[in-house]
Amino acid sequence: MDVKIEQSWKSALQDEFGKPYFASLVRFLHAEKAAGKIIYPPGSQIFKAFDLTPLPEVKVVVLGQDPYYRPGQAMGLCFSVPDGVPAPPSLKTVFKEIETDLGIRMSGRPNLESWARQGVLLLNTVLTVEAGLPTSHSRIGWQEFTDAVIRTVSERCEGVVFLLWGRFAQGKAALVDTSRHHVLTAAHPSPLAGGAFYGCRHFSRTNEILLAEGKQPIDWKL
Repeated sequence: MDVKIEQSWKSALQDEFGKPYFASLVRFLHAEKAAGKIIYPPGSQIFKAFDLTPLPEVKVVVLGQDPYYRPGQAMGLCFSVPDGVPAPPSLKTVFKEIETDLGIRMSGRPNLESWARQGVLLLNTVLTVEAGLPTSHSRIGWQEFTDAVIRTVSERCEGVVFLLWGRFAQGKAALVDTSRHHVLTAAHPSPLAGGAFYGCRHFSRTNEILLAEGKQPIDWKL
């Protein structure tokens, strides 16, 4: 099956694209669109996280759950929304923690593409959603695919920092070889977590780890 995705990922995940679950997933999405349903993000952005962060360049993985389900928000990068769209509550929490952790002032700009281009794989574990229906595509096969993505990073990269926020993301920790990589966990930045995300210092800790690994730290400032 020919999937339009960045070449290093296409090569690494070729076996997944040929599996029955992936063919079923593609058929489901085509049928939903043919039925007039609105799917987020737009088709050209479903694999945006991979396109902006080629496999050899992955230094950090942030795991989200599924795309934003309101108009104009989903753009193929977890937690990120396009410029001109108000930052969602969880992203505001992330920005506040960065400001406290690093002692910098964030602009509030909600587009995280600059992180992705520096090697931060902003991966939702489900890559599509029906408009207005959160988690509506959580059982169509995406998690099998993104589990394979996590395993691929674990097997083919070295010294990657995995940031697992909340119980759902932390459930993926078993896919990571912790003898080769670093796993940092914290509460989810959602306001529903009651501010438990604050104080995790994941952004300074990530950069300390990257420097110790001989890698360029991430410029988190937006």
